[in-house]
Amino acid sequence: MVNEFGEVTLFEKAKQSLVATPAMVIDLALVRENLLKLSAYLKPHGITVRPHTKTHKSKRLAQEQLNTGSVGLTVAKVGEAEVMAEVCDDILIGYPAIDAHRCSRIAKLAHKITLRVAVDSKYGIEALARAAKEAGSTIGVLIDLNCGSDRTGVATPELSLELAQHVVCCGEGVRLDGLFFYPGQVWVPVDQQPPVLKKIDDLLKKTLNLWTEAGLKAEIVSGGSTPTAYQSHHITSQTEIRPGTHIFNDMNTVHAGFCTLQDCSVALICTVISDAVDGKVIIDAGSKSLTSDKNVTQPDSGYGYILEYPEAQVSKLSEEHGELDVRNCKSVPEVGDRVTLIPNHICPCLNLQEQVWLQTENGLEELTVDTQGMII
Repeated sequence: MVNEFGEVTLFEKAKQSLVATPAMVIDLALVRENLLKLSAYLKPHGITVRPHTKTHKSKRLAQEQLNTGSVGLTVAKVGEAEVMAEVCDDILIGYPAIDAHRCSRIAKLAHKITLRVAVDSKYGIEALARAAKEAGSTIGVLIDLNCGSDRTGVATPELSLELAQHVVCCGEGVRLDGLFFYPGQVWVPVDQQPPVLKKIDDLLKKTLNLWTEAGLKAEIVSGGSTPTAYQSHHITSQTEIRPGTHIFNDMNTVHAGFCTLQDCSVALICTVISDAVDGKVIIDAGSKSLTSDKNVTQPDSGYGYILEYPEAQVSKLSEEHGELDVRNCKSVPEVGDRVTLIPNHICPCLNLQEQVWLQTENGLEELTVDTQGMII
């Protein structure tokens, strides 16, 4: 890929290297640019960032986030928290941990770091409290409020207050630290987001007012997502955001208008392995490298984007093969050529890799995907 100044980008250098394909390559300079850009936007608004590490799954990249102003990290699973605790002492588990196995591990880890968990049930609160009392530790709790994503979170401000009061009643073992919400349903264009985000802000204000009237305080109001990251100032009640994809970006965020191709800091270098069938070529990256996620806003656009052949469509994936429909291309790649593919959804793609390549100013370095495959 060549930039607007006619200079060869780092993806092109990786493509010309001798690394075996399919090879996932991360441009470290562009990663840092993405992180610094978000920090610069948030600072004047008094909002901090606690990025979700489910996207990169790497201690090295988590450290880059901390170096560029992140107040802590977000994870989904306890195993991820245990790994990320090696580089960060302030972690939020943004996923209901309700079974005894997870709660026990959380309670032990809470001895070493500041650890919080998002919860939307009395069952979950009590499970954490029991484990923490047994371990002699304290776990911070954020009450999960549904703001429209309809995945987790209590349905009303009144129910959030009930859970907040329940945390206080449990006493030893758990500590009420604030409110948690996820605006994951918001994929409308940037210019249409303000009224949508205002409704969420109004819901949060109503909730916080109820808490205040009951003598409770939410020190932390944690929200955010990559699609809404640069409109975060419209949710005035939040104190921090938890975007994940913003560190890399992907075709989901490109097609939705939240970034450009030049903001995508990860690509999959692939090799053309067959052109035997008219109108298509086959690359060595299938669903085991890319997942089968369709694009959120353009589901008929295929399974990614080929930088060198923008008219091509990644039309079909099997486990080891990716089919490119090249009938509309002005020129087509030949067997043995390498192409650069930007995936639709980068988060699960990283989870499929045991190791990736980090492009630095000194060349390519192997990078372990530290929390790859962790589901507990």
